[in-house]
Amino acid sequence: MDYIIGQNRSAPPTGSGAGRHGETTPVTPGTAPGQKAGGDIIMDGTEANFMQIVLEASRNVPVLVDFWADWCGPCKQLTPVIERVVTAAKGRVRLVKVDIEANRNLAAQLTRVGLPLQSIPMVAAFWKGQILDLFQGALPESQVKQFVETVLKAAGGGTLPSADLLVEAGAAMEAGEPARAAELYSSVLEDEAENPAAWGGLIRAMMALDDEEAAAAALADVPAAIATHPEIEGARAELELKREGRKVAGEADELRKRIAANPDDFEARMDLANALNVAGHREEAASELLAIIKADRDWKEGAAKQLLFKFFEAWGHTDPATVSSRRRLSSMLFS
Repeated sequence: MDYIIGQNRSAPPTGSGAGRHGETTPVTPGTAPGQKAGGDIIMDGTEANFMQIVLEASRNVPVLVDFWADWCGPCKQLTPVIERVVTAAKGRVRLVKVDIEANRNLAAQLTRVGLPLQSIPMVAAFWKGQILDLFQGALPESQVKQFVETVLKAAGGGTLPSADLLVEAGAAMEAGEPARAAELYSSVLEDEAENPAAWGGLIRAMMALDDEEAAAAALADVPAAIATHPEIEGARAELELKREGRKVAGEADELRKRIAANPDDFEARMDLANALNVAGHREEAASELLAIIKADRDWKEGAAKQLLFKFFEAWGHTDPATVSSRRRLSSMLFS
């Protein structure tokens, strides 16, 4: 199966309406699925329209207000980031950008009611006409997304569309539908190019489809900013293990014969563990490695323990096989 991103879809959005502060073209209704009629997702705020597009609009949907100025370098870093996150929210939250230099009277009024506009960029979230939360500084995209998720939760328990898609994709994987899961993970990445859960899920879905080439291609395309995230490291470990195990998968019977003849044939046990892991027999794979550790934990500088930890990383720390095998390992090492 082809690597899904970009195969059957238009190019991912890079922040609809994004541009320099003060030059954003509003995103009109209908451009983002799920947007409620009656207002734009991204708009410029002024003293004249602040009451309508912020305070009144926030009675129906959370509104983020980005306070900026042309002389503010960090403001220009934050703008495209917050616009991408808001665009990906598909109408569940809106963004209003206020140039404090062009709207000094408005800025003065808001400062008098307690907004710390002396330090920008500053983003305030309004809900039901009140300030719900705020942050200052040019945060990375992951933290901006987390802020929006917190705002949605506080405003009634809502979630970002990507969260819903990830749940659906996970269910598809559990139901044995990796092709469907890959499409869903790809949909998330079209809006959120640095979503580690979606990248990890896509790579695993490609492996479930026995398309290691596509999985490797997806892994190579993971943005550098999230390359060491646990979701990515786990998917990378799983791909490496699958490749290693595939080499010996057809030799399982012969490996078992070697071990029966010589229980201390640790090389055979290592190869069998890899083969069992590829076949999905995680508990048995761990047992082979635990047998080596029990007999000689320092064999080949702890090679069995290293491979076992690699299994844990690939399986995930909450996987039942990881939990039980880690417990057995701890009992063995500390008894």
